Amino acid sequence: MAKITYVEHSGTRHEIEVAPGLTVMEGARDNGVPGIEADCGGACACSTCHVYVDAAWLDRVPPKDAMEEDMLDFAWQPDPARSRLTCQIKVTPDLDGLVVHLPERQI
Repeated sequence: MAKITYVEHSGTRHEIEVAPGLTVMEGARDNGVPGIEADCGGACACSTCHVYVDAAWLDRVPPKDAMEEDMLDFAWQPDPARSRLTCQIKVTPDLDGLVVHLPERQI
């Protein structure tokens, strides 16, 4: 299991144990983390699982592919460096301790 910390816009933290192989979005959805809507269920067809990866983790998450880059154009206040769709980040043991910050809202 990898511990992922989801930080709501208000500052409320949710530390969740997520099994490797799941996505960061599935960890949030399955544990009721507010602010991750995941309307498309993880198909990278919406931007309702948008987060900002904590700066300390930017070089440790896998890079975005072109499809994710395109979908981030529809996210609420995307940050070119830190914005990610959690449905596109697979949990691995290397992501134990990952911290993501939720935007004020999803679109």
